[in-house]
Amino acid sequence: MKNIAFLIQDIKALIHKARYNAVYAVNVEMLKAYFEIGKRIVEEEQKGYRRAEYGKKLIENISVALIKEFGKGFSATALKNMRIFYLIYKNKISQSLTDEFYRLSWTHYCELIKIQEETKRNYLEKYAITENLSVRDLKRQIYSLHYERLLMSQDKKALIEFDKKDNIPTKSEELIKDPYVLEFLNLDEKSVYTEKELETKILDELQKFLLELGQGFSFVARQKRITLDNEHFHIDLLFYNIYLKCYVIVELKTTKFRHEHAGQMNFYLNYVKEKLNKSKDNEPIGILLCTDKDAVYVDFATRLPHKLFVSKYQLYLPRKEELEKKIRKLL
Repeated sequence: MKNIAFLIQDIKALIHKARYNAVYAVNVEMLKAYFEIGKRIVEEEQKGYRRAEYGKKLIENISVALIKEFGKGFSATALKNMRIFYLIYKNKISQSLTDEFYRLSWTHYCELIKIQEETKRNYLEKYAITENLSVRDLKRQIYSLHYERLLMSQDKKALIEFDKKDNIPTKSEELIKDPYVLEFLNLDEKSVYTEKELETKILDELQKFLLELGQGFSFVARQKRITLDNEHFHIDLLFYNIYLKCYVIVELKTTKFRHEHAGQMNFYLNYVKEKLNKSKDNEPIGILLCTDKDAVYVDFATRLPHKLFVSKYQLYLPRKEELEKKIRKLL
């Protein structure tokens, strides 16, 4: 019976692989076709007919003909997207493309081509590929201003250098965002929650929380128990980052940052370094998530050799204008 079970598993794996390869092949051909359609439209527009009216009429005429022949999927909006897709990616596609480019679907690229800033678009494209984001998750990263919040936590030059390394972190500062946005927990910002309730909701939406934390995180434990001198302590959430090769402690606070939070975190960091770290592990990182913080207060409380970061979290998606105003002030 064991042999039959292994055979069935083997056959299932073959079917899954064949289906994936089929979907991948179709996606590759679709992206190539849409790129070529966009190219043909641009080339026709450049034959001396530069008037906006001609371009609009051209796309509408093509759309009518294609819908009649092939059905949905070739609306004027879709053709405009193909045109933009060509203009944005013509240099990249004319060079040798890696398989990674085709790991994203046409729907992913329809979201990415809406982003005008090249550095931001490149960052989110690589992020979507490395983290295997669904279209829904990519849209959330865009609309929750993931890139802008990284800009608020780092300077723009550092973020560009991070982008050059394919968004793979090599130091702890490259992972930290401020604020963290936890709107996917669907909690009312005006209600009062205990740390346990917040922790439970995060674990219910662990996959989304891992994406919000950043790249390379894996979950280790909830309420990791520490026992010293017959006294028990508990780390809220313990993660490991595969890129930085270190443990990451996340402590949740339903209050504004206080200096005793830093003391508690340093206690946990010392314990993890002493008791959990292996020879190849780097020093652990601590992230305190608080409802608010005072920058000067935080600076005095965290001037220690440990890698301890304090960030605010929000239970709702902040207004884009609000974050952009902060970013302009910082930059």
